[in-house]
Amino acid sequence: MFHRPKVSRSILALMCAMSFIMYLDRVNLSAAAGLIRDDLHLTNTDVGLVFAAFAYTYAICQVIGGWLSDRFGAKTTLIICASIWIVATVATGFAGGVVTLFCARMLLGVGEGAALPAQARALTNWFPAEKRGFVQGLTHSFSRLGNALTPPLIALLVAFASWRASFILVGVLTAIWVCVYAWYFTDNPRKHRHMSAEESLGLPPEGKVVIEKTHAPVPWRRLLKRIGPTMIVYFCYGWTGWLFFTWLPTFFMHGRGLDLKNSALFSAGVFLSGVLGNTAGGVLSDRILKRTGNVVAARRNVIIGAFLGALVFLAPVLFVKSLPVMAASMSLSFFFLEMTIGPIWAVPMDITPKHVGIASGLVNAGSAVAGIFSPIVFGFVVDHTGNWTLPFAGSVGLLAIGMVMTFFMRPDIALDKSADSDDETRHGLKLADRLGH
Repeated sequence: MFHRPKVSRSILALMCAMSFIMYLDRVNLSAAAGLIRDDLHLTNTDVGLVFAAFAYTYAICQVIGGWLSDRFGAKTTLIICASIWIVATVATGFAGGVVTLFCARMLLGVGEGAALPAQARALTNWFPAEKRGFVQGLTHSFSRLGNALTPPLIALLVAFASWRASFILVGVLTAIWVCVYAWYFTDNPRKHRHMSAEESLGLPPEGKVVIEKTHAPVPWRRLLKRIGPTMIVYFCYGWTGWLFFTWLPTFFMHGRGLDLKNSALFSAGVFLSGVLGNTAGGVLSDRILKRTGNVVAARRNVIIGAFLGALVFLAPVLFVKSLPVMAASMSLSFFFLEMTIGPIWAVPMDITPKHVGIASGLVNAGSAVAGIFSPIVFGFVVDHTGNWTLPFAGSVGLLAIGMVMTFFMRPDIALDKSADSDDETRHGLKLADRLGH
């Protein structure tokens, strides 16, 4: 007898596919950057500016997109977002220079800006607290799988067609996903046509966590105070992450003298380690939470350990000469760097399910701001020094800062509880003031 798979698993698979395609749309430029640079006669600084163009609008649209997903639901928000990706990706294939490339990437940033906050909104509705680290780690691992497979995939498409055709084909793939998502997904899991009574017992509590849309005013001051440390930590993550996402294939091609095929293979190897790191970080975080009930240990401590591992393995890149050793060091560093993703993205879900879209958008804005500056600095340093490893020195320093800032994160205090605490403190101060008089 045929048994229909659990709806929540199908939704998770759909979100994993979204993460994969989103990064395929994002990283395809990095994979083809060497060819585009030569074809359009660009400098490394030009390429860095084009890479950063995505991050300008991506950073701005994080909070806007988070607000939209909270107010109108994840389904509507993601359909609009993905439709913009399609236009931006296809437009990149028709670019004729720096200006048109810059504009196409800015448009892609608009489309993708709201995507991850909306995804966080969807995952909060569909999965309980003890699974949040895992589902965030797994979905983000598929984004790293997109990173890993994009360089060889683009190299294959370029070999059979051209770099321009590769962008058009990726746009078509995105359009297919949008159609499937629009047909199958619902904001409220209990309203899904295939949801059984048995499966609904494992869903988050309705009314407390499952919130299709919210029109409640956003407590900006309290929210920024609570989310601020996580934003800084994610900025420190993003500085190094964006270097890998944007420059890695070109680093191997021009910095180490490899051809397109071999640079793609080395880049894929590094990004595959991120797939494992994302899943491992999410699983470890949830396992610690289930075993100890301590959300600080499950989120904050895992991030600190992961940052330490990323720093230790990235440092040798600054001075080793052996290509295999350098690639292995980068892979291990990226593995630990990506271990932070599941716990970090679970923090906004832990703090405020009601405003998780905006909270997640604020956190991701931290990484997006890093993406504005990091690729430009990399290209500028390489153009003016000729040294392709020197830019990683800044990454080592920021990873150390990220470790320190992680101690200020408090995923164990919900936003509503912190409001109660603040009210009690103010009441106590007023009472003491009256008694003093």
